Amino acid sequence: MTDAHPRPLSDVRVLDFSTTIAGPHCGRLLADMGADVIKVESPEGDLMRSRPVQRHGQGTMFGQLNAGKRSIVLDLKKPEAIAAVKKLVARVDIVLENYRPGVMKRLGLDYAELAKVNPRLVYGAISGYGQTGPAAGRPAYAPVIHASTGFDRAHLFYQQGRERPDNCGIFVADYASGAYALGAILAALHQRDVTGKGQMVDVSMFETLVGMLLGEVNRAQFDFEMPSRPMYGPVEARDGYVMIATASEKTFQDMAIAAGRRDWLKDPRFEKYHDRRMNWDQFVDEFERWSKTLTVKECIAALEKHGVPCSAYLTVTEALQDPQVAHRGSLCEIEDSAGKFLSPAPPFRFSGSRLQSGPKVAKLGEDTESVLAEAGLSADEIEALTQ
Repeated sequence: MTDAHPRPLSDVRVLDFSTTIAGPHCGRLLADMGADVIKVESPEGDLMRSRPVQRHGQGTMFGQLNAGKRSIVLDLKKPEAIAAVKKLVARVDIVLENYRPGVMKRLGLDYAELAKVNPRLVYGAISGYGQTGPAAGRPAYAPVIHASTGFDRAHLFYQQGRERPDNCGIFVADYASGAYALGAILAALHQRDVTGKGQMVDVSMFETLVGMLLGEVNRAQFDFEMPSRPMYGPVEARDGYVMIATASEKTFQDMAIAAGRRDWLKDPRFEKYHDRRMNWDQFVDEFERWSKTLTVKECIAALEKHGVPCSAYLTVTEALQDPQVAHRGSLCEIEDSAGKFLSPAPPFRFSGSRLQSGPKVAKLGEDTESVLAEAGLSADEIEALTQ
């Protein structure tokens, strides 16, 4: 690639105070699009540096979330460090943080204070429940948000015969909040370029997850007739299970044709959507009389022949071996001091711009001196901060 195809955010600079997952995910996407993302870490470093998977003291999850960023170490308990941050803020477009509301204000680094230094600043703050309100001060990580929004109970509703909520290992609230923060920050950056004035972007993880509960939010407000069985679930084959998404009338018709059961199209239990939905348990029982005679592979082949959206239930290892992954470049190679490994690339592409993930993961504080020098600090000031 040449400079004729620069990355979309190649003229943007970000000061990233965020830790763990939500904020770092947002910062990683900004870096992938070309922003100069300066990650500010405590002397102990982001806690994700110590989380598994570890290779010779290097955490791959940290690397995935922070590839392509520069790393500086500042002890924000020291007034000299706060003064250095303000010099940095004068030269950046975006500040990103995901501390509990009030922390940055106590440090003298909240939006109101930093806007005095740089009125064009876009300040992105991700928190559990938002910056204001009775819940604003509550500590929250993604698993807590999953429980407090109804997300976990909503998921449990679709697991027939189950009462205990699932354990949490996939942090949906973190990743979704980071993505929402990205969109909102870029919108504020665009408006800044029009008006000349920055603003604060306040992202609530709680509201992020509530916004994903499409059916549940509506069912909470209105009477709703529940189906006999959840419509999106596994159907059994001879050697496993298949997921089929019967989201349209055409899909239902194609399923019936694939199974050799055109009679379903006129069956009063299934012909109309409402009746089919209310009798879905009976439909699945009849469908499985056919699907159980086939292997998963045979069942999928028959369904896909007729355009039915379906999939086997794969492991992550199996999914990453799909030829589509290689075709799209869905995994990119990044490198830390322990060696190279693969990381998900952004799920979007540009026709006229390039993306680049990483390729390097910065060691803790490796860019401190150069970044502070860029901000105009003297050699003596830098030495005092880095001792």
